[in-house]
Amino acid sequence: MKDFIIVGAAQAGLAMAYYLQQNNQSFLMVDKESEIGASWLNRWDSLKLFTPTEFNHLPGLDFPAPKGHYPNKYEVAEYFKTYANHFNFPIELNTLIQKIYKKDEIFHLKHNNGIYQAKNVIIATGPFHIPYTPPCAKKISNEICQMHSNYYQNPKQLKAGNALVVGDGDSGFQILDEISKQSQHTVYFSGETNIKSLPQEILGKTLWWWFTKTGFLSFSKNSFIGKRISSNRQPVIGTNVKEILNRENVIPVGRTTDADGKRIETELKTLEDVKNIVWATGYRPNFEWIEGLELTHEGYPKHHRGVSTMKGLYFIGLPWLHTRGSATLGGIKKDAAYLVKKIQKKQ
Repeated sequence: MKDFIIVGAAQAGLAMAYYLQQNNQSFLMVDKESEIGASWLNRWDSLKLFTPTEFNHLPGLDFPAPKGHYPNKYEVAEYFKTYANHFNFPIELNTLIQKIYKKDEIFHLKHNNGIYQAKNVIIATGPFHIPYTPPCAKKISNEICQMHSNYYQNPKQLKAGNALVVGDGDSGFQILDEISKQSQHTVYFSGETNIKSLPQEILGKTLWWWFTKTGFLSFSKNSFIGKRISSNRQPVIGTNVKEILNRENVIPVGRTTDADGKRIETELKTLEDVKNIVWATGYRPNFEWIEGLELTHEGYPKHHRGVSTMKGLYFIGLPWLHTRGSATLGGIKKDAAYLVKKIQKKQ
């Protein structure tokens, strides 16, 4: 029996562990991966943070890199390992929580090796659960190499020939940038082209310095400005969208609408020469493994700043948990500090 079990050992779980430890709470952190930082190491090879070092500090131990540096995924993973070891957090790896249910006011966490019990549970698994690809992907010939961005590492995974990148978010444009730079073949782009993009530095200051100075990251999702920001499409950061789309070997084709074998239908043309498709089409949340949990129509838990409608069950690391900064590495500590204070008042 533990007072707290934290499910997930990335930035959200680590920040919660820090504040629980500071408040002398008994807890255990569990994670399905075999090592700390695996969720970052599994992403594509060239991935870098949008935020410079000074905005990536977890509570109690700063990110070990110079100011203004944009860390890559390996540096982030190493920081997490160092952080967990520095504070000697109790962590069980290779532990996949398959089901959580509450009985007699105690949470039971069924996992691959048995069952844990806890008075309180903190879910820190983040929002990226099920890689989503549109239904038409199943109609595409097996001769075409298909992969979701979740499994994309680098262009070496692709077959020789033309490629199609589907998705107009940060991941889509970063992958489109990389593939089109390293390929002599045509790279079709499926998505919106009138996407706003912001550079990482403006007038000699980092974009995140401006965000912090203007309070952009601190508006509550329930405030007037917060509602406007969260309802509008977020700009692509640190990637020159216009320059990429103007490359000779990049051809925008609008949305992908259907497929049949080797034929891909898009808004602007029918593609019959595609050898590779990267679906940068996002994720769907999955919290169905938590019995009795109330969900929103989008599939996320109903909560107020991480406090769910189920007594003793908390969430951290969700997009817009409270502010735009809730989704950033450095912003997670504010949510974690608030949540631990809230938990103490309820005890």
